Amino acid sequence: MVYPRVSLYALMLAAAGIPLYIHLPRFASVELGIALGTIGTVLLVIRLIDLVQDPLIGWAIDRWSRGQSLFALAAATGLAIGFPLLFMLRPGPHVVAELVAVLILLFSAYSLGTILLYGRSATLAARPDPHALMTLAAYREGGMLGGVVIASIAPSLLFGMGASGQGYPAFGILLGAIAIIAAVLTRPIWRRKPVIGEGLSLSGMARAGALRLLAIALVNSLPVAITSTLFLFFVEDRLDLPGKAGPLLVLFFLSAGLSVPAWTRASHRLGPRTTMLIAMPLAVLGFVGAAFLAPGNLFGFALICIASGAALGADMVILPAMFSIALTAAGLNASTAFGIWSFAGKLSLALAAFAVLPLLGQSDFVPGQPNSPEALATLNIAYAAVPCILKLFAIGMVLALPSKE
Repeated sequence: MVYPRVSLYALMLAAAGIPLYIHLPRFASVELGIALGTIGTVLLVIRLIDLVQDPLIGWAIDRWSRGQSLFALAAATGLAIGFPLLFMLRPGPHVVAELVAVLILLFSAYSLGTILLYGRSATLAARPDPHALMTLAAYREGGMLGGVVIASIAPSLLFGMGASGQGYPAFGILLGAIAIIAAVLTRPIWRRKPVIGEGLSLSGMARAGALRLLAIALVNSLPVAITSTLFLFFVEDRLDLPGKAGPLLVLFFLSAGLSVPAWTRASHRLGPRTTMLIAMPLAVLGFVGAAFLAPGNLFGFALICIASGAALGADMVILPAMFSIALTAAGLNASTAFGIWSFAGKLSLALAAFAVLPLLGQSDFVPGQPNSPEALATLNIAYAAVPCILKLFAIGMVLALPSKE
């Protein structure tokens, strides 16, 4: 019963993470009246907190290794309180300050839960060996993708059922309830005796190959960060497909989820590096295809969602597992390292928001309103061309890995 509970805790975190990265820009812009440039700046400023906070969280989890249950409960409690507060915010003179305060609570809770879950891979796996760690990663990321599907479609469903505010207030309550349920049902996995390694150092991570993997993860996450930030805008404004973003997100993440077992088997047979080099070009094809789609082409973008979703499934399973395997093989403390990993992932999302949202604002792009050809062209470049270039660079970094990885 350990692996299903791992999936449930991962589902809670993913259901919480998607609103922070996909729904938040639209909610803050449309419902709260905050400018896109301001939203991007807010997200980047919060990342400065994470610069210190995430590695400290990882250090604390390793330092007080027997406090796993308390850490897991604290993370779930922060999410259970923060999301109802977030989506009940209303426009006003202090709304930016209120948004920042709630986001600090949410990002801190999300960081704590994520670092704990990933950093305890060796503890939660059946055995601390590569095969078992890759299997654990498949269950964990399967749960993550399940949470993503729920979070992707829930606001639209709730709004269709009569919920106010585009469904967001009810959505916040739903996320809080998921956090409470997950906290109760997953308590047994945090009672397992933790596997503790040696103290972490940059030289130790370099010898283990973990720093190289960390750099790949940062670059490789930038394309997903940009497209996640702009997905709703691209579907509704660039492709002129209002109301289709929710189903397309579900299709994208279902494709990712269904691909996880296949990528896991491929990794066992071919090795993680080779499997990544098979999967990553799918994302490139998706970015290129999206750039040339005509408005209203629902079928074409659905195919792109399937291909790019399958590529994401490989990213989510294989890279974290490779990082965990490298740390475990070197006998290093994983939680501190995953604190750095967590910061790198959120930094990419913040950099994406800070780079592309002000760029759209400067082109006079306004979500949900008629936009000039120049504004839509800027959106097209930001959503498709820039991520394609970044993904090609990430492929080059994977090619440079030793073949044994």
